[in-house]
Amino acid sequence: MGRLIAVVLFIALMVPAGLLVRGWSLAAGRRAVAGAAVEFVTPSQAGAAELTRQAVHGRRVRQLGLVLGVLAVVASIVIFAEASVFLWVPALATGLLLGVLLAEASRPRPRWALSSPARRPRRGDQLSPWLLWTMRGAVAGEVFTAVLLADDLGTPVTGTALAVPLVAWLLAEVALLRVLVRPVPAEGADVPVDEAQRTWTAHLVVAAASTLALLPLGSLLLVAGLGQGEVVGGDGAGLVPVALVAGGFSALLAGLAVAVFLTTWLRPVRQSSRALAG
Repeated sequence: MGRLIAVVLFIALMVPAGLLVRGWSLAAGRRAVAGAAVEFVTPSQAGAAELTRQAVHGRRVRQLGLVLGVLAVVASIVIFAEASVFLWVPALATGLLLGVLLAEASRPRPRWALSSPARRPRRGDQLSPWLLWTMRGAVAGEVFTAVLLADDLGTPVTGTALAVPLVAWLLAEVALLRVLVRPVPAEGADVPVDEAQRTWTAHLVVAAASTLALLPLGSLLLVAGLGQGEVVGGDGAGLVPVALVAGGFSALLAGLAVAVFLTTWLRPVRQSSRALAG
């Protein structure tokens, strides 16, 4: 009976990962709608220039993320010596994701004329609240787990496990606040372009911050579960390591899935007027 309960518990803890994948698949549909709306309008001269300007800004700042990733690899070599060989890929990926967050949080304000009186969109028009609160919950869970395992992890690992998700969360919140409080443009043809850019930014930062929280959270839960070394028993005490390992696998799978969706949002908003030409 104890083994059956363990299997059921393992499967149940994998459900949140599936729900998160479902949420991001729906977000991909929202992205397609926002991108298609841009194709059906001819933006003003300021709107067309804004598309090019924002694409150049994002590309430049993401290159800074590559530099941050290389520096993170060097820092891991200095701190962990030979053991750092297993950290090179995560360190480089962390730098690239932080570059994505920096690019979105520092995007220059559009130069087109703004609506008067100022009109602002609702949060639900840009992003599903389910995805937003999942990101926040993942960051909170990762920080809580890192604090609980601080004695086992050591100071360098604990500091990194706390700093990276918190910095990612702060950058994501800054970017989300900026796209929420910015008024919509005055030109009607520029409104779909503005909405698409807001949608792109909101999903990019939430995906990047979620990935930087879910993957470390999954790793920490796996370490905690494997470290306990309990045997599944009838008294239920052995279910704790099973729950930790299952939660770790669930967080890792969710983080990898979100990272895959993230790559589909990296292409900047474009306007080629294919729909109008056809």
